[in-house]
Amino acid sequence: MNSPSWMQQAITSPDELRGLVGTPSDLVQHKVVSVIEEHIRGYLQQSPLFFLATSDAEGRCDASPRGDTPGFVKVLDERRLVFPERPGNKRIDSLLNIIANPQVGLIFLIPGLDEVLRINGKAWVTRSPELLEQMQWDGKTMDMCVVVEVEECFIHCPRAFKQSKLWNPDAWPEKEHLPSIMEMFRAHVQLNKSGQIGD
Repeated sequence: MNSPSWMQQAITSPDELRGLVGTPSDLVQHKVVSVIEEHIRGYLQQSPLFFLATSDAEGRCDASPRGDTPGFVKVLDERRLVFPERPGNKRIDSLLNIIANPQVGLIFLIPGLDEVLRINGKAWVTRSPELLEQMQWDGKTMDMCVVVEVEECFIHCPRAFKQSKLWNPDAWPEKEHLPSIMEMFRAHVQLNKSGQIGD
């Protein structure tokens, strides 16, 4: 069977990609730090939401949101941060991935701010009572938390948020035009039950 045209035009090497994109400026290359300094601490204290990217031992990826009151992600020291694991639907995709492959990526948001904070590093799932008690989180946890050892921290440019107009209520769709999440959920369950998935 012939490959689709987009596959024939696929970029398959770093050199080809760099030839099309170019190299980042010195300023961009030097914005990356490996410590949680005062500005990063300040950002984390105001962030109520981040997205956690993980992958398993085979490289299959997953991304999921983590949200709570601002400051729920706490700084242990200049190289490590920690966040609580809250009760959920028990899939624990992220936790299972961290056990198999500790490398993680996190994107932190502050409502109304277009620039995001990106942190890459290595994570551990722990049930240390001492650590859990000293964090003094509000609400229920699963008696587990995740510690991330920082390898890279940097601010990401605002282009994506400006183009998406995420924080502009005038650009939001009317509520009656939004997808029905319950309909979507039920349809997906029905697809699995009917055996149509993968047909």
